[in-house]
Amino acid sequence: MTEWIAQALAAARRGETLAMVSVVGVQGSTPRELGARMLVWPDRFTGTIGGGSLERQGLDQARRLLTQAARRHALQDYPLGPLLGQCCGGHVRLLVERIDAESLPWLEDAAGRTAPFALAARFEDGVLRRAVESSGAPPPDGPRTPLAEVRRVSEVIRPALPRLAIFGAGHVGQAVARAFAPLPFHLDWLASREDLRPEAGGTRAEILPEDELEDAALAAPAGTLFAVFTHSHDLDYRLTRAILGRGDFAYLGLIGSATKRVRFEKRLRADGFGDADLARLACPLGVPDLKSKAPAVIAVSLAAQLLRLTQDDGLSGIDAT
Repeated sequence: MTEWIAQALAAARRGETLAMVSVVGVQGSTPRELGARMLVWPDRFTGTIGGGSLERQGLDQARRLLTQAARRHALQDYPLGPLLGQCCGGHVRLLVERIDAESLPWLEDAAGRTAPFALAARFEDGVLRRAVESSGAPPPDGPRTPLAEVRRVSEVIRPALPRLAIFGAGHVGQAVARAFAPLPFHLDWLASREDLRPEAGGTRAEILPEDELEDAALAAPAGTLFAVFTHSHDLDYRLTRAILGRGDFAYLGLIGSATKRVRFEKRLRADGFGDADLARLACPLGVPDLKSKAPAVIAVSLAAQLLRLTQDDGLSGIDAT
C-alpha cells in the first residue's frame, strides 16, 4: 500500500483525528501533481503539496477543519499568482477532509487492494463520501468545473511500486542504493561476496553466490527494472544475457562505456540475440547527457532515467483519472 494509506489507517485505528489535504485538480504550472497530499495533525504533518504559501494555506485550512466538529471537508481553489505570492501561475484545487473512525471502511478497503484502483470522492448535498472503485470508473470533474458544480473527484492509485533489481555492491551499487532509498521504487539489492569492498561495510545488499544471482534475475517478477554493475565483466555479461533472454523486463541498464557495449553486443549476437533484443539494452545506463563517471552522478543519472520511464509508462504510484 502507499505510505499515506498506511499512516492514515494506523492513526484512525488508534482513535486519532487528523485531516488530509489532497491535490485533486491542477491547471497550468503547479508545484505538485495530482494526488500529492499531506496528513495533518494539530501539532505535526507529513507529506507535502509543494511548500510555500500554498502549503501554509493547506495546513491552516486543515487545522481549522479539525476545530470544527460538524464539518468534515472543504474544497478550495487557489490561483498561484498575486494572491499567494507564488510565481507558478497555475491553478490548484485542494480537498481538505477529516480522517477518523468514520474513515476506516474506505481506508481498510484501500489498504487491502493489490491491483490499481480509483479512490473517488463524491459530493452530495454538502456531504463527502469516499469510495474505492475499479480503475476504469467514470472520469472526475476537472479543475475547470466550478466548485459549486463539482460532484466527483478521483485518482488512480497503484499499490505496487515499480520493482527495481540492482546487481552490485561496489562504489556504484552503494551510491545507487542510497539514491533510490527515498524514491518510489521497490528496491531489490543483490550482490556477490566478491563485490564487497571495505567501503561497503554494513551494506544492506543480499549476498549470493554468482550462480544464484543469475537465478534471482530469472526469478524476478515480470515487469522488473534491472540495473547491472558488478565487480566482474563476466558476471555482468551473464546477468545481461539472462535478463535479455527472459524478455519480460521493463528496463535493463548496464554500466559501461561504448566500447563495453560493442564487445557485449558481439557476444550477445553470437548467443542468438538480434537487433530488437540489443535495442532494449541501455548501456551506458542513465541519462545520456550526463558524462561524469562519479558513482553519485551515475546514481542520479539512473534515477532520472527510471523516474522518467516509470512516469511515462504509467508505472508510478499515482495517476490522475
